[in-house]
Amino acid sequence: MSSQTVVTVTGLAAIVWVNWYFLLSAAEPARTAGAGDGIQRFAIEVNNSYSPATVRVRAGRPVRLDFHRVDRSSCTEEVALPDFGIRTYLPTQQTTPIEFTPTTPGSYEFACGMGMVRGRIIVEDARETNK
Repeated sequence: MSSQTVVTVTGLAAIVWVNWYFLLSAAEPARTAGAGDGIQRFAIEVNNSYSPATVRVRAGRPVRLDFHRVDRSSCTEEVALPDFGIRTYLPTQQTTPIEFTPTTPGSYEFACGMGMVRGRIIVEDARETNK
């Protein structure tokens, strides 16, 4: 096998792995907030990914995301919710709360400071949910 073939096969394998790792490996069902005290709360573990990576909330109600960062990667030391104008530092081994109130139904992304680790907030119209 020529060195060009080895490099090509290795490159293709690396591309497949990167796509799987960042796009497919963290796939999990969306979690929905409980009623509680009116604040929609989620505990999100940050450990090379967000878990849960997708949360469902109702528009017009306050949301609190408690990010607990476990890993020490510089990539996950910050989380950004650009559609809500939020960018926050996440200290290692600590829980950092982020609070906001989404007003418009839709799908909104949150990501690490480098944009490599991603999550999603699905905001549903409060009139369409039975919770």
